[in-house]
Amino acid sequence: MFKKMFGSKSPKEEKELPWIALNSLEQLKMIEEQSKIKTQLIFKHSTRCGISRMVMNQFIELYDESADVDLYYLDLLSFRDVSNEVGYKFQVMHQSPQLLIIKNGVAVAHASHGAINDLDLSRFMS
Repeated sequence: MFKKMFGSKSPKEEKELPWIALNSLEQLKMIEEQSKIKTQLIFKHSTRCGISRMVMNQFIELYDESADVDLYYLDLLSFRDVSNEVGYKFQVMHQSPQLLIIKNGVAVAHASHGAINDLDLSRFMS
């Protein structure tokens, strides 16, 4: 009876993305340089915000794992200095959650909140 009501399927496995932890200012220079060869994505996430968690979960679900990009994850609460420098370096006003697309040393696109998942990342692939 319970199987009919609640189903017998196991919980859906969570998709793992190839996140690179962004936790130092030195990495920003590397991201800038690498962006001349390959598109770099920075996902700024607030670990205390439910909206940020929801948007990140949607991003993970929609992310095309075949994308040829480097995908950085920034916990902006733990690394506030890095988050601030991202804004200065790439001339993007801070928001959370936020996705920055870096090519040729500059932010060619960025979005926050639900608009993150509306970005067509394939337009920015190297």
